[in-house]
Amino acid sequence: MTEPTPHQPVLSHDTGTSWWQRRTGGLDARYWKLWGAVASSNFGDGLVSLAFPWLASLLTRDPILIAGVALATRLPWLLFSLQAGVLGDQFDRRRLMVGANTVRAVVAGATALAVAMDAMSLPALYLAAFVLGMCEVLFDNTSQAILPAIVPRAKLERANGTIMGAQMVIADFVARPIAGALVGLTLSLPFAIDAVTAAASAALVAAIPGTFRSTPTAGPGTEVPPRPRMRTQIAEGLRWLWQHRLLRTLALALAALNGTSAAVLATYVLFAQEILLLDGFGFGLLLAAGSVGGLLGSFLAPSLTRRLGSGPSLFLTITLPIITFAITAVTSSAIVVATCFAVFGFTAILWNVVTVSLRQVMIPDQILGRVNSVYRFLGWGAMPIGTILGGVLVSVIEDAATRELGLRSPFMVAVGVHILLLIVVAPKLRTHIIEQAKADAPGA
Repeated sequence: MTEPTPHQPVLSHDTGTSWWQRRTGGLDARYWKLWGAVASSNFGDGLVSLAFPWLASLLTRDPILIAGVALATRLPWLLFSLQAGVLGDQFDRRRLMVGANTVRAVVAGATALAVAMDAMSLPALYLAAFVLGMCEVLFDNTSQAILPAIVPRAKLERANGTIMGAQMVIADFVARPIAGALVGLTLSLPFAIDAVTAAASAALVAAIPGTFRSTPTAGPGTEVPPRPRMRTQIAEGLRWLWQHRLLRTLALALAALNGTSAAVLATYVLFAQEILLLDGFGFGLLLAAGSVGGLLGSFLAPSLTRRLGSGPSLFLTITLPIITFAITAVTSSAIVVATCFAVFGFTAILWNVVTVSLRQVMIPDQILGRVNSVYRFLGWGAMPIGTILGGVLVSVIEDAATRELGLRSPFMVAVGVHILLLIVVAPKLRTHIIEQAKADAPGA
């Protein structure tokens, strides 16, 4: 990590290494409070990520309407991620995270009450999913922007791997089976617990000491320069990313990957119910299988990247899903599909550990929030588009052929998209290109 500049918060003057830091790989208490906040938030995310589509499937069997719930959850990434990045560069990042999860706690609690009173409808479900998605955008984008101010540069891959492993394991492996069991009791419980975990997450972030604001403040006898308009700041982040060839390639590749995954998951609940014949608990276990691979990915990604190099590691994340999607498209075995989902979880974590760490190293702190938000706008903004296309694809194929073929069709399309990525993008992600970009980064 470079020496602090006027744009970087100085959080501690202690240069010693505590017993706790030695036992936790040099990551101090501030990091573990952030880790706990992210873990708590993701536990609630995991609960409602199953509860939303399952509740929707009780209200309708129309694949497009069910895809609408996933669309409402992911649409904020398309509409709000750029603005969230500007906010993360303008204001104290810790306070933004606290505010986001405080709102989440209120909305999740209100949703739980509506479900318990049997007053929930599809429009209300869409609205709740959209607002929770807005909170997720602000919290997640800001949590990535705040991390380099807490963790030394040399430990970013370890810190990201630990956080992402927790995100997948807690949200998928722990929360989703619990959510599957809870929906068999009462559908309001996942939302009620989400309200509690969001409040706990906000409290943990609030307990992190320091000021996490990247914009300069006025010194004695000086005035704070006027802030540029939000549009100007967004344009600055977009221009910076677009001029960086490697990060631009990664952002566009992520858009294709996430859009495809969203299309597959849009009607996944119907695939699980009608093709795999699973109940709510079985569906939770199916989703949890992805965290098995994710857990392995969180442990193995740093060492695998060092052994293979960044380029071959990213190559794996594009090639392995070709096999898993192809198998899923033709099988009716829940065990086989769960295994494929575990492999997919491994590739997702591997991609994230490599690329998130690259962004945190390459992007200057004073524009990290904005550039990161542009990156995620492209990568995550593709998800609502993929979601609605996935629902439409199932509906069209169902009308033209059979319901079963319609539910299998997103997996077939996913195979084609990954083959195309393998041809077009993979040659641009070679290790020597990545290492040169890291060497050219500010503070390298």
